[in-house]
Amino acid sequence: MEPSKIVARYCDGRTLKGTTQNFFPNKPVFHVNRLGGTGPGDVVEVKVEDLKAIFFVRDFAGNAKHVERKQLAPGERLQGRLMEVTCRDGEVIVGTTTGYDPKRPGFFLFPIDTSSNNARVFVVAGAVGTARFL
Repeated sequence: MEPSKIVARYCDGRTLKGTTQNFFPNKPVFHVNRLGGTGPGDVVEVKVEDLKAIFFVRDFAGNAKHVERKQLAPGERLQGRLMEVTCRDGEVIVGTTTGYDPKRPGFFLFPIDTSSNNARVFVVAGAVGTARFL
């Protein structure tokens, strides 16, 4: 399995950047090799319940000036249902999903902005304030 570049955002505001090869949506823990780490001490065990979301990113630098589009362009069609999620900390994430179930540990959202640095986002159910289909 190819390592995935991720940015894990904790509910308490901490951020962890690195790669993972063992994240599965139904597992309560996974491991992250810290960005820039070179030794075994740079592998961190992460509990999903401590997180707000896991952002699967295209690159770690991103573009701080990019304003992510949160609405479909006229005539644009995407796979899945369009959804807006407001996290308990106020962050709003908009994307499509095919697997939302509030009883599960979390769900994937795929950004509608194809120029976003986020390829997909795993939103942890316990961090959701409100979720609604658009």
